[in-house]
Amino acid sequence: MDMTGLLEFLQRGGPALWLIAVLSVVTLALILWKTWRLLRSGAWAGQATARAVDLWQAGRRDEAVATLEGRRGLRARLAGAAMRNRRSGRLPEPAAREETTREAKAILGEARSGLRALELIATIAPLVGLLGTVLGMIDAFQALQESGNRADPAILAGGIWEALLTTAAGMAVAIPASIALSWFESVIDRAQADMEDAATRIFTAPDLAEPGDTA
Repeated sequence: MDMTGLLEFLQRGGPALWLIAVLSVVTLALILWKTWRLLRSGAWAGQATARAVDLWQAGRRDEAVATLEGRRGLRARLAGAAMRNRRSGRLPEPAAREETTREAKAILGEARSGLRALELIATIAPLVGLLGTVLGMIDAFQALQESGNRADPAILAGGIWEALLTTAAGMAVAIPASIALSWFESVIDRAQADMEDAATRIFTAPDLAEPGDTA
């Protein structure tokens, strides 16, 4: 479809179809942006964190901390925070756990940024499409009433299918938005489960002496 055909298609659907077109562009931008953000935050990478936690449980605390240095992944950031809070000694263990939980909430809140916008689009796009259809049907039946006995069924049918364009367009935007939202949530939920497991393993590890420590 060329630009002229696209403009003609949008004009047939009226203001509702224009709004849905804007929502489609925003949806695509959000999906691409969110995918990039999750890639940057290491949402699919957890090998370094798992290795660091294993080192921590083995009592090799310095190596565990060094393994996570400079890493910005979701799991690595949380595991690093848990290790710092456990080792610092400035907080009793319950307070250290609470501080780690606070940092975990901040990390997950950052990971979930943008999801509410996708959820909103998935909800309102079909409603905007339905509103456009209802308004189009009203116009079609008003035209039928005004034509009286001279009503042309072909004109009525044309008005109805044009009105239905907005419903189809709204669903076409809402479906990929819902799929992307579910996918992003599953990725973040998996990362959250791994973060909780890492923090639990760090705080339940026995206090073993570091290599080189004297009894």
